[in-house]
Amino acid sequence: MNLETVRLFLEVADAGSLSKVAARRQTVQSHISRQIAEFEISCGGRLFHRTGRGVVLTELGERAATRLRVWLHETEQLSEELKSDAGHVMGEVRLGILPSAAHPLMTRLFHRLQEKHPSVHLCISEAQGAELDAMLDGGAVDLAILFRFRRPSGREEKLLCEAHTYLVSAPDDPLTNEPTVDFAKLRGLRLVVPRRPGQWRQALDETARGIGFQLQSAVEADSLTTQKELVAHTPGLYAVLGPYAFTSEVARGHLRASQIIKPDLCRHVVLAMPRHGKHSAACRVVADEIQQIIAQWGYQLTEPPALHDNAD
Repeated sequence: MNLETVRLFLEVADAGSLSKVAARRQTVQSHISRQIAEFEISCGGRLFHRTGRGVVLTELGERAATRLRVWLHETEQLSEELKSDAGHVMGEVRLGILPSAAHPLMTRLFHRLQEKHPSVHLCISEAQGAELDAMLDGGAVDLAILFRFRRPSGREEKLLCEAHTYLVSAPDDPLTNEPTVDFAKLRGLRLVVPRRPGQWRQALDETARGIGFQLQSAVEADSLTTQKELVAHTPGLYAVLGPYAFTSEVARGHLRASQIIKPDLCRHVVLAMPRHGKHSAACRVVADEIQQIIAQWGYQLTEPPALHDNAD
């Protein structure tokens, strides 16, 4: 069995789509399809049913996926243990992150690893919460930084920080002129919101229904950059975001934000670990570095200006 081929097979099984995996790996779908076809030949039968909406595992594929997940985990773990026994930590760590965790956290993490553990290689995937959960459960990533609506209590998730919710507007909008704004004030506002389905969109919709109204969606967009640019250049259009999505734009006067209260929609930023088996030495190093960085930043997902200025 080839490690990379098995990883590809499991990634396609989790995604349920050859095109999604091709896009994630920045290659063409035909290349992924050819590798899967060759792997099916080596396994002696079809592993996937091709459908109009993607691919689903056959009965043989289900059995193969179950056994290969265990094999892959044990093989990778053995490899990492042998490397650690050689005297230094090395290996690849597949890290899934929310878009708002991309910078400056990933930049700072990379620099620290280069300085302290240059043989640890990061492979970073950016996705939304539900997709990150699926990738973590399916073994496509080793660690994930994501939002939870409840404070984590198990050993598999470590609390990094908390994120309140803000109404974000163009810089001269009167509604965000005050430090806080009641959620009820969102009634009738033209909003740019994430597409359905999605945990964050569902939470916003349910909160509005609980108060007695329905959010008015002027446009739907999952991209944080798209949401912020639309709001900045469209008077009377608003977004509902966590603080780490717009800190730099507010500091530059590009956007303005007011914390939403009554209720306070607080989310917990957590570092999630796989729910099975031991973590490799490289994974433990990356997890420790992430937690140390967040602690040094005062348990925020962005670097305080004073620390950034001193680093410069």
